[in-house]
Amino acid sequence: MKIKKNFYQFIIPFLLIFCITGQKEIHSQSWDQTLNSSKGQIVYWNAWGGDERTNSYIKWAGERVKSRFGITVRHVKLTDTAQAVTRVIAEKAAGKHTGGSIDLIWINGENFATMKRNKLLYGPWTSNAPNYQLVDTINKKTTTIDFSVPVEGLEAPWGMAQLVFMYDSKSVSDPPKTVKELLEWSTKNKGRFTYPQPPNFLGTTFLKQVLIELIDDTSLLQKKVNPKTFVKVTTPLWDYLDIIHPKLWRSGKIFPQNGPAQHPLMDDGEIDISLSFEPSEASSLIAKGTLPNTIRTFVLKGGTVGNTSFLAIPFNSKSRQGAMVLANFLLSPEAQARKQDPEYWGNTTVLDLNKLSPHEVSWFTNIDYGVATLRPEKLGNTLLEPHASWVSALEKGWLQRYSAGK
Repeated sequence: MKIKKNFYQFIIPFLLIFCITGQKEIHSQSWDQTLNSSKGQIVYWNAWGGDERTNSYIKWAGERVKSRFGITVRHVKLTDTAQAVTRVIAEKAAGKHTGGSIDLIWINGENFATMKRNKLLYGPWTSNAPNYQLVDTINKKTTTIDFSVPVEGLEAPWGMAQLVFMYDSKSVSDPPKTVKELLEWSTKNKGRFTYPQPPNFLGTTFLKQVLIELIDDTSLLQKKVNPKTFVKVTTPLWDYLDIIHPKLWRSGKIFPQNGPAQHPLMDDGEIDISLSFEPSEASSLIAKGTLPNTIRTFVLKGGTVGNTSFLAIPFNSKSRQGAMVLANFLLSPEAQARKQDPEYWGNTTVLDLNKLSPHEVSWFTNIDYGVATLRPEKLGNTLLEPHASWVSALEKGWLQRYSAGK
């Protein structure tokens, strides 16, 4: 114990000096200086690489940043953002406080909470990025709160997503408007609905949606999970699932492994309602021929769970100036309009269109959303994500009760 105490007596003052020095550097450097310092840098951007449209968009952004700012972007494709977080943790443990292998991370939720808690992030820096001033931080509250954790300038928002339901209009004329109505619909239409199996993100999001609608005091979900009250607070969720599961596809004994695994079930007519976290996904899948053109999208009357994707810079980034320039470009009206277009991605913008010029606004208003996509103004209320600690707690609870067809 004495050795540990002496170690912390030595290391804590060092870390404080490191952090204070970093803060001074952030606020003393002008944007012009950032641009000049970024030229010739290589930015290793760790981002999910599991979608063709996403990868194409990142490639496009890299080409623009290269031609305009002389920055080379290398997309490090991840299957799980936790891979990048683990690497930064390992580098800090090894004493690598400069010259890190990661310059920018596409991040949110638990991963951001972990990095913030362990002081693995560079910043605050977002207020220095000129295009951050265009972000709608007033009406789009998830741009400043990440799964109930305050962002505090440590990550820049760059896209919004929200839970939507896809349905086959050939079979469903009046889709449910609440989770209680979904239960009623499932009772009358046994086997025609399912959801991905937690801990898949989409499946866990469905659990959150149900809990938010059924719980008496939703403010409890904005706080860290209390193990002593967890069972009591979540009882409405488990009671609901106990009732609806026997009425699901395959009687709730088998679940799709992820979002895409629902698509063939919809296409083959096995189910009539499925989930997505991309409001534009239905139109995109129809265009590809993956889903029939009778598929449409709906949201629930009281709103659905939504969140924001962010860009964060690790504390030991080797090319932090280049990372900031890249992030600033991704917040530009040009990049945001392309990202919102379902042809290229379909991710809702974080910008306040009232802050843009009429010409820039036209880039958004002229987007063709397709036959099955709700326009942003039709998505209704965005319900705040619970505190990040609820994710693993809900997943663990679900697996204990329902895994392997329990």
